[in-house]
Amino acid sequence: MRKPRDYDTELKALEDKARELKTRKVQQLGELVIATGADQLSTDELAGALVAIAETKDTAKREAWAKRGVMFFESRSRRTAPESQRNPRSAAAQPGGPQSPASGTGSQ
Repeated sequence: MRKPRDYDTELKALEDKARELKTRKVQQLGELVIATGADQLSTDELAGALVAIAETKDTAKREAWAKRGVMFFESRSRRTAPESQRNPRSAAAQPGGPQSPASGTGSQ
């Protein structure tokens, strides 16, 4: 005869796991805000920028932001990698430069 399942215990374990994942996500988002320097913005500015990005339907803008994000993470990993493992691309050769792709007309 099979052992009966304890649904309450399983449900509690799943709820704990979900809570842990949510906590980790919130922490990682906070770390990302700090790493990008966005913690220098006011809460209203940051929220407004995030809402504008979330509402943007322009795929070209979204792709440009995604590329810029990839470059951000690659540049951070190059700074922390030993000299022999760094990517030989220079920062000057990277498209986009210091100006944000979001500095255009805003969300569409």
